[in-house]
Amino acid sequence: MEFKNFAEFYPFYLKEHSNLVCRKLHFIGTCGVIALALLFFFTGILSVLLFIPIVGYGFAWTGHFFFEKNNPATFKHPLYSLLGDFKMFWEILVGRVKAF
Repeated sequence: MEFKNFAEFYPFYLKEHSNLVCRKLHFIGTCGVIALALLFFFTGILSVLLFIPIVGYGFAWTGHFFFEKNNPATFKHPLYSLLGDFKMFWEILVGRVKAF
């Protein structure tokens, strides 16, 4: 499936994340990514950067493989998927998307 822009992609992204456990795991993983990025920013410890993809993808892919039972959108649309993850994170945070 091809998308002309992120606005076209995002509804597809949300559909691929309809399972609430999957959404929760994405939210937790993104919290971890943000925490690790802040830790790196304030300490300058380079090795912290190695854990960002492990934490982010670890939680997200667990949600997809075990709860959503689909392939992560990042396999075919990596940039849009990354943007979608942060947009969904924000929308969960402000209550526009249900996860909790």
